[in-house]
Amino acid sequence: MDKLERIVRRNRPLKKGEYLFKADEPMEHVYALRSGAIKSFLLDAGGNERVTGFVLPGEMLGLDAIGAWHYRSYALALEVSLVCSIRLDQLVDLSGQIPGLRYQLLHMLSLGIQSKDEHLRCCHGRAEQRLSIFLLGMSERYHERGLRADVFNLPMSRGDIANYLDLTLETVSRLFSRFTQAGFVKCVGREVKLVDLQGLLNLSRLEEPT
Repeated sequence: MDKLERIVRRNRPLKKGEYLFKADEPMEHVYALRSGAIKSFLLDAGGNERVTGFVLPGEMLGLDAIGAWHYRSYALALEVSLVCSIRLDQLVDLSGQIPGLRYQLLHMLSLGIQSKDEHLRCCHGRAEQRLSIFLLGMSERYHERGLRADVFNLPMSRGDIANYLDLTLETVSRLFSRFTQAGFVKCVGREVKLVDLQGLLNLSRLEEPT
């Protein structure tokens, strides 16, 4: 993998609130997040944010722009974040030389599609169903990175979560309180502990009222 290491550039840290890229900027690099957290979002015609996802360490950014040659969304650091960048043309060339790299790229693209599917699921159903799906999804992503799945940090604000789930801030705040009182979770600041995993799973599978 020495060839891959040679084309990876370690960028300076992004400050909280700093953009990694903006929608419609020319796409030259894909990025891997080493530490921190990044929010991706779009702007509607009125200039309002529509949060489309959150990127955690070990995940990639910019892959959805392949073929469009312009970034499709905005990427904003939620906290001090370290990213690596790889020029797209170099990555494409190298994928033909390194066995398995092309497969890995396809795998990462498929993860991006899964993330969009999860977002669609999070935006439908009852409010408690949306939040439970979101928390379970975050837990799974931390687990995939070898980190604790039952206790983790939510780097985004409650307002960002509400935006992502297409709920109001008041609803999300009320749901966190209800989940805590019901014994599903414990929250200290932005740290969340999943106490009753089965309870959250049951909530995530609630049927729509008929």
